[in-house]
Amino acid sequence: MASKVYFVNLRARSDKSNKVSKIRKLFDCAGLNELLHQDDLTGVKLHFGERGSDGFINPVFVRQVVDKIKENGAKPFLTDTNTLYSGSRHNAVDHLLTALEHGFDYTVTGAPLIIADGLRSENIAEVLIEKKHFHKVKLAKDIVSADSLIVLSHFKGHEMAGFGGAIKNLAMGGAPAVGKKEQHATKIIVDQDKCIGCGKCCTVCPEKAITLNNQKAGIALDKCIGCGECLTVCPVKATGMDWQTDLTDLIERMTEYGYGVTKAHENRIGYINFLLNITPDCDCVPWSDAPIVPDIGFLASTDPVAIDQASYDLVNKQTGLAASFLTGNCEAGADKFQGLRSHIDGTIQLRYGEEIGMGSREYELITL
Repeated sequence: MASKVYFVNLRARSDKSNKVSKIRKLFDCAGLNELLHQDDLTGVKLHFGERGSDGFINPVFVRQVVDKIKENGAKPFLTDTNTLYSGSRHNAVDHLLTALEHGFDYTVTGAPLIIADGLRSENIAEVLIEKKHFHKVKLAKDIVSADSLIVLSHFKGHEMAGFGGAIKNLAMGGAPAVGKKEQHATKIIVDQDKCIGCGKCCTVCPEKAITLNNQKAGIALDKCIGCGECLTVCPVKATGMDWQTDLTDLIERMTEYGYGVTKAHENRIGYINFLLNITPDCDCVPWSDAPIVPDIGFLASTDPVAIDQASYDLVNKQTGLAASFLTGNCEAGADKFQGLRSHIDGTIQLRYGEEIGMGSREYELITL
């Protein structure tokens, strides 16, 4: 059965059709208000952005969701989890400071900030899922403890998952460090012929697993946690993995973690995807590259698979933007994410998510 996905474009000729009005209308029309009960502690799951990036969701847009939650009698809080890699969100103190620097202040958003896995990512709850890769998943306790969730996702490309949307926001974003390690669970390799000995991978590795020997990078596999930080900084793409085997398993493990969050909350999660600033990389990197397609609009649903499938399809309908990181498949209708990284099949998220009962790839797009 097709899931309903609601869509608004970005055209506006009055204050009644501006972006903030459209977000509020989308919230109601998609039935997200029906997920909330009186006095719910409702987590607004989003990504505050790594310091140096600017592609994260505008806090003014987040405020519209917060206000709608309050209007329905619930008590919202903004939340995310600490990162596995080193950076500006590796612990709750740095994470909160980064969020405030990026505008996610109470005076702007109207909601307090809670880092769901605690000060040092040790606030953990296990959820039974009984799937192929995991019997149980380790999630951030305060995400599991929330009465309901509204998941706000910036839809964009991703270095290891192909694309990042609602599923990835639930999965990596819903897990503490130990859960993120379980999802990655792969090892990075270095092509010695390509390596130029610049040392950038050594600098970003959170476990100091990479060292330079004779001007070539080498990875201590017993230390590597597979976080993929080195993949984002290597200028000649000398770092990689077994893309056919390791990456398929990684994406499936990630999807199972996303399923774990949905199981913890049964039918109490709503999703809004923001198809703005559709960059080639995750907001975890400390930069934001130029968008690969024009801005499209906002989508809302109660099905994470359907909303990501609809987002994927809408992006691919666009004509790719010149002078972006997109190197192929620029024509309308072509797969833009394959154009970014032909070795990654991001649709594994969608296929496997449907297979394990997380949602449906079949959707009815309802334009408001």
